[in-house]
Amino acid sequence: MSKMWKKYLLWFAQEHVEFRVSEIESLLSLLRIHMKYQEKPRDLQPYWVVEFSSEDDAKLLASRSVSLRTCLELWGHEPSLEKLHNTLHAKAEMLASYFPPNKSFKIEVETFCRHFTLQEKVEKIETFSYLPLQGEVNLKSPDIRLYYIEYYGTKALEPPELPYDVFFGRWVADGLRQLSKKLSLKTRKFIGNTSMDPQLSLLMANQAQIHDGDIVLDPFVGSGSLLVAAAQFGAYVFGSDIDYLMLHGRTKPSRIRQKKRENDESICANMQQYNLGHKYLDVLVNDFAMVFWKDSLEFDAVITDPPYGIREATERIGTEKEDCVVSDEHLATHVPAKIEYGIPSIYRDLLVFSAKHLRIGGRLVCWFPVFREDYTERCLPQHPCLKLVANSEQPLSKVTSRRLLTYEKIRQPSQSELEIRDISIQDFREKYFVLREETRKERRLREAAVRKENWEKYKENKK
Repeated sequence: MSKMWKKYLLWFAQEHVEFRVSEIESLLSLLRIHMKYQEKPRDLQPYWVVEFSSEDDAKLLASRSVSLRTCLELWGHEPSLEKLHNTLHAKAEMLASYFPPNKSFKIEVETFCRHFTLQEKVEKIETFSYLPLQGEVNLKSPDIRLYYIEYYGTKALEPPELPYDVFFGRWVADGLRQLSKKLSLKTRKFIGNTSMDPQLSLLMANQAQIHDGDIVLDPFVGSGSLLVAAAQFGAYVFGSDIDYLMLHGRTKPSRIRQKKRENDESICANMQQYNLGHKYLDVLVNDFAMVFWKDSLEFDAVITDPPYGIREATERIGTEKEDCVVSDEHLATHVPAKIEYGIPSIYRDLLVFSAKHLRIGGRLVCWFPVFREDYTERCLPQHPCLKLVANSEQPLSKVTSRRLLTYEKIRQPSQSELEIRDISIQDFREKYFVLREETRKERRLREAAVRKENWEKYKENKK
């Protein structure tokens, strides 16, 4: 029997727009959902018109997507309200089956880049009086929710008089956006200076295709935001970090009004806060540059935000002293010295580790800092066993950004591929501090020129 494909409208939030396609395509692959595009998605456009063979598929996608606001079964999509009414008039008999007398309903009006008053919304709703609606109106908890949406483009300061597109359809499901509020850093027990935004953490977990029973590692775990997101989708989580004080909740508090950390602040406390304690395996104080895990251990995903050396140190255990030996007398209380762990070395170790310890088909999802003027895909870290399947940008400033990279393991590495010594990427930290110092010099020179100009004007006035 052939499948009955129907049109649906996917309406997205206007946050992290760059990540939509990567997240949705990862979820379609993970959940084995077939979806057809009616038209190619545009970057800033907040909607996609698509087709699913089953409403259950639409609901399943919405149940995992953080980017998606809502999904509608699309009954009409036209360039004007008049044409939309003509389309709906022609479908009136067919739509009658959706509205039995015992089902209450509600029609909601939404606009994009245009504001309607309540009266204007009511007037729009009244134009749909010809629809075969038999039940009662229920504004609080209707059985059927209908949406009329007007799209005025993406230039909020210069909206056109008339909408570019209008839509009408039946609500099917909302996305998972409320989960970002539940995991808000404002109410989280334990956070640090670089704790990942909950929405980005969940996007990373989706791009890693995490599902129930997976074992996930964050080797630069910090305060554990990515572990919370992974556990939320059913994974058992491990973390490691070289920062002993952070993992034991002994660093300076990140909240402005908090003078000292509470005794029970920890990643484990975060997991328990969200009833995810049963998904928490452990976090370990570990130098990622040193071999630590058994060769046979496999992870389903590695998700991480490596340090860039800007707001957090890039360090590994080591010393520049020659023939350094710790005596047995001092060994018990010895704290190992640390040296610089450059960004090229961090990403070399991360890719080699993932090639070795991910299962076939497992994913590495990580952030990578770049200078926007220098960026090409050739400058990204590469490994022959890992295929780059997604690459999205988050701008940080006019000159810098970071890319969210998603790799998939396609085969097992050879011994030589585990011994790669160098990955030809730029050390972001070195150029960053050079540019920042240049900017400071320019500012000082500009301020000095202003002071000189003011002084000359003062002398002229005195004369």
